[in-house]
Amino acid sequence: MTTPTPISLTVNFQGKPHLLSLLPDTTLAALQSRLEERTEVPPALQKLLYKGKKAPSGSDAGEMTLVQAGLKDGMKVQMLGTTTSDLDGMKAVENENQRRERIMRERALKAPVKVLRSTGPGPISSLSSSSSPALQYRFHDLKALPHLPNPTEALALLRKLSEDPAIKHVMQNHKFTVGLLTELAPHEHPELLGLNENAGQAIKLRLRTDRYDGFRTYNEVRRVLCHELTHNVWGDHDENFKSLNSKLNREVAEFEKSTKEGTHHLYGGPGYDVYQPSSELEAEAQAYILGGPSLGSTLSTDDSPEERRRRVLEATMNRLRREEEEIDHSCGTGRSTSR
Repeated sequence: MTTPTPISLTVNFQGKPHLLSLLPDTTLAALQSRLEERTEVPPALQKLLYKGKKAPSGSDAGEMTLVQAGLKDGMKVQMLGTTTSDLDGMKAVENENQRRERIMRERALKAPVKVLRSTGPGPISSLSSSSSPALQYRFHDLKALPHLPNPTEALALLRKLSEDPAIKHVMQNHKFTVGLLTELAPHEHPELLGLNENAGQAIKLRLRTDRYDGFRTYNEVRRVLCHELTHNVWGDHDENFKSLNSKLNREVAEFEKSTKEGTHHLYGGPGYDVYQPSSELEAEAQAYILGGPSLGSTLSTDDSPEERRRRVLEATMNRLRREEEEIDHSCGTGRSTSR
């Protein structure tokens, strides 16, 4: 009986290569244990990337072998993760930041009273700063994670989201208040795209790509933000949630189109057919093709205008449905918080 030939792997972590020689039937769990000895990164925080793939982790890894995971002799593997000592330091910093943020949010939510004195006859009137929707229904604090690359760019993206006119319109319209808008670290929460803590106390978004070589597209992140804002009202991903979530996305699309076209109406308008959608999802899809769909070369020129519009609407609904299903599966709110 022949002895299996060992597999040689080079695992790079923080610029340092780690050479390992393992048998092909070695499990991923055993590989992660070896890497923990070398790097002090716990298996739960390890992310292994190779050949455009990501190795399963946690319970998904199970007894999977190196060969089953697609690892071959001579491969180079990039590992992302946080060491135990760095994690302890970050937790200490995070605890201090949370303490400060809590104080700042409490101060922000306390409405100071400004006294306005009349220049003419009549009584003196008091006006609370919280009476202005622009001051009350907003993100009260923004924070990028300082231990991740390019925190300045991350903060700029958070600020762009918080100042997005369409998002501000939605927050004013639905009276949404969020204490803190911050980000999720991909290696710390690889399965999540967004999280809403305590119905708006904090919203956390995945801003970065898995490889930390850039940021996710703005529209992708903003769609996740609309999803998490919906959790200010509904905790579970039920029909109530889906209806409101579609409504928020529709309002964003309608607001942007009305702004672009220089109109004051947010849906329909002069010369536009009166159309009553049968669901919020259909209404959302209709908003994305508002003003006439871009039919594209895939549609037959033999189709009637009504058939072409129906097919574009159906394709848009299917795309939005797939996107929302992905966000649902990557949302940590329903499983980690309760209302």
